[in-house]
This record gives sequence, C-alpha cells and structure tokens, in this order.
Amino acid sequence: MNGLDWTVLIAYFGVMVAIGFWSHKRVDTVGDYFTAGGRMPWWLSGISHHMSGYSAVLFTGYAGISYKYGVTSYFTWAFPIAIGVALGAKLFAPRLNRMRSRLNVASPLEYLKERYNLTTQQALAWSGVLLKIVDVGAKWAAIATLLSVFTGVTITQGIIITGAITAVYCTVGGLWADALTELGQFVIQLVAGLAMLVAALAKLNGISTLWNVWDEPALHHHNHPTAGPYTTVFLLAYLFIKTFEYNGGMWNQAQRYMATGSAKEAQRSATLSAVLWFIWPLVLFFPMWISPLLVQAKKPDASDSYALLSEQLLPHGLLGLVVVGFFSHTMAMCSSDANAIAAVVTRDIAPAMSRTARAWTTRVGLIAARACTLLFLGLSMAVATQVNSPTFKDIITVVIKWVAGLVGPIAIPFLLGLMVRFRRSGPTAALVSWAMGLLAFYLVNYPINDAVSGGVNLEYQISVPVAISLVLYIVIGYIKPEDTPERDALIAKINDDGPGAGSVSLPEPAGAGDSVLGSTKVGD
Repeated sequence: MNGLDWTVLIAYFGVMVAIGFWSHKRVDTVGDYFTAGGRMPWWLSGISHHMSGYSAVLFTGYAGISYKYGVTSYFTWAFPIAIGVALGAKLFAPRLNRMRSRLNVASPLEYLKERYNLTTQQALAWSGVLLKIVDVGAKWAAIATLLSVFTGVTITQGIIITGAITAVYCTVGGLWADALTELGQFVIQLVAGLAMLVAALAKLNGISTLWNVWDEPALHHHNHPTAGPYTTVFLLAYLFIKTFEYNGGMWNQAQRYMATGSAKEAQRSATLSAVLWFIWPLVLFFPMWISPLLVQAKKPDASDSYALLSEQLLPHGLLGLVVVGFFSHTMAMCSSDANAIAAVVTRDIAPAMSRTARAWTTRVGLIAARACTLLFLGLSMAVATQVNSPTFKDIITVVIKWVAGLVGPIAIPFLLGLMVRFRRSGPTAALVSWAMGLLAFYLVNYPINDAVSGGVNLEYQISVPVAISLVLYIVIGYIKPEDTPERDALIAKINDDGPGAGSVSLPEPAGAGDSVLGSTKVGD
C-alpha cells in the first residue's frame, strides 16, 4: 500500500464515524437503538441483512477453500444461504416483524419469557452471547490477518484498530448506523468486486476466461460443486443450518426484519437479500477460483491467496478500495452482532438478574445498551487474539464448525416457537432440545472424534447437534404438550395477518416509563 491507498482507507474510516454521529440524532429510545423504531425502509433492511452476513472470513478462510477446491466455496456457502433466506422470506421474516410490532419488544429473545419461561429465555440468551463472542472474535482475527498482509502491522494491532473504529460508530448510532454503513459498504464492495473481476479476466484471456479457464491443469476439479471435506451431505447440512442462522437464529438478521414497518416489508427485505445471495457472491468468488493460475499461496490453508491476488492485480487506489472492502465486510457483521447482543443483554439478561435493571429509565437504558455494545466488542477482540490457538485451531474452524454446529440448539426453540405448527412444544421441549444439542456437539467433536480413526467427518460434526435438537423439540412437544391459552394467544398475534390483530404488551423489562419503541407505535 502507498499513500493513495492509505488515503482511501482513512477516508473510509472517517465516513463510518460520521455516519455514526449522524445516526445518533435518530436514536431517542431503546427501540430506536435496537430496531430503528420500526421505520427502516425494506430495501435498506434487505441490503443490511445481506451485508451483515459477510466478513473478512470470506477473503481468508473461504478464499483458501476457493484456492483448493474452486466453485465448492459458492455451492457449500452462498448457495445454501440464498435458498435458506428465500425460504425464510415466507416462514420467518413476517413473523419476526409482527413480534416487534404486536408484542412491543426490542430484543429478539424478549418474547421467549412468555412463549416458554424465564429459564428457557436465559439459557438461550447466555449460550448465544458466549457463542457470538467466539464467532465475532474469529472475524476480528480474519480482518487483522488481511491487514497484516497489506500494511505489516501485527495481528493484535489490527484487531485493536478495526475494533476501536467499529465501536465508535455502532455504539453511537445503533441499528441505524449499522444499516447505513452497510449500505455504503455495499457500494464499496460493488466497485471493488467488479474491479477485481475485471483485473483477473484481463490478466488471463479476457471474457472468454469465464468458460475456458476450467481446462487448465491447475484448476483440475475446480468446477465441481462439492469437493474435499465439503461433500453433498455437508451441503445439505449447511442448507439446513443456514436456514435457521440467516433467518434470525443468531439474532442480528432478525433485527433487520423487526426494523421494517410491516410484515409485508419484512418479506420484501428477505427476498431482496436472497436474490443478492444468489448472484453477488459469484462475482466475488470467480477471482478466487482462478487464483492458482495467478499467485502461489504461502500459508498452508491458502488464506492469504486473495490478499496476494489483490496486491498483484490492482493499481494503487483500487488496492486501497479492496482493503476498504475487507474492512467493510467485517465491520458490518461485527457491528450488527454487537447491537444484537447488547439488545439481548440489556432487555433479557440484565432484567432477570437485577431489580435495578428492571427500573431503568429511557436514558439509563440507552446508556446501558451502549455500554453493553462496548463490552461485547472488547471481549470478542480479546478472544480474537486466541483464534489460532490449539483450542480454536484456525479461523475457518471457528466459523464453520463452532458456529454451524452450535447455532441450531439456540435457534430452533427461538424460530420454531414463532409458528403455530409447533405450539405444543413448550419449555420442556425447548430446554431439552437446547441442552442435548450442545451436549451432542461436544461429544461428536471431541470424545467421539478423538476415538474414531481419522476423526468424524465435518458434515456430521456440524449436522448431528442440529438434527438432535430439531427431533427432540418436535417429539417432546407431542409427548408432553405444554400449550396454554396464554401461549396460544401470543403465537396467534405473531401469525395473524388480519387487520384487527392489534398489539399486546409483554411485561417490560426495562422498567416502567420506558416504552420499548418510544412514542411511536408501528402496527402491521
């Protein structure tokens, strides 16, 4: 990087901070901070939902998969997400929006106390927060790895720089700042991604490279949808898992649907995100697929291949823009996760633990929300320094194995609890499915994996915990139904499309006088 690249990078950081302070003017209540007061346009929500699913792991871990296996990276990552989000546009997005508008909640998990009980809510909240600390830590490590390649700063310095800037804009501006910066990041990604694609094609044989390159010996088997450990079973397992994760199972995506003005707008938001997932990753991935023809990766996992490709192909200025794109992905995902976690901590965990928290005023609630955002970012940055330790092994292991394997037990009671079809599944079904799913993850990935010659295949490491959670949640609901008139009424509010559905208020954890969505009540 030269002075021009640094100018582009510093200018980007300045714009992000400016957006944060501009968004600060739109945040008056806890609802504004966590769900944009239900006033976010559907197209902004859709772009934000799409962008919050990216991070620098795409340009490190998945770049390595692309370098080794080619198109497998798309078919076992972006393609399953696209299908899952498309399904969720009908199944989950409208219900999540009605949950916000009709139950007057600001946190995705707030409704669980009435849907199940306090114990279930706290179990899902605590385990989800701990998992997200590790997940976001892996993403800080990914962007710091890229930064070290381009600038020479250490991994720790890179983590501190990116985390500090993210903390400023997302803490000040809340979900509005997240969504608006993600819109800007989408534009940056569009320019940088197209620039990289054009540069890669120009370096080889032009546009004909798109269909002729697969005959190259270095790309043998690079056009196979599944390869290596990423088998057809893995693809199907990932489709199942990502359907839950990217429809709100990890909470930050749920907030995007909650932030729109109506259930119909939430559905349109999800549809836009699904279309982007089908199309845009193809542009981003193609240079990675042909990278063995252009660069020689230095790391065993080839996670440095895209960074080396960028340095070789792009002129200064555009190189700085690509580096900005790396930052934008990670900062988008990490800031949205931080906001979601702060919502769960301040709206669900703190009120259950402290009588004082239940009496917070609007002003104190906002201060607590911002403090929790900072705390989460600090903890995840600390974890980031340990991602390559023996416990976590490497970045892609954390993201694929830990997150994919553990998201199901947390997401299944949360998302299926919204649906009438699963109204018989109560607190027993939710808690048992959650606990046994976590236990299954531990057993399959550690004792059983160590005992089996060659280890347990990756697809079973991530799919078994989710499958066990799903089966137990459904079966226990039939064996021991726990539906009550109160729970049925709550579920009906979330599922009813009629104009007379109205709004029901849940007990307000932030204390009397603090309307969850401020003075504006947004109906369906």
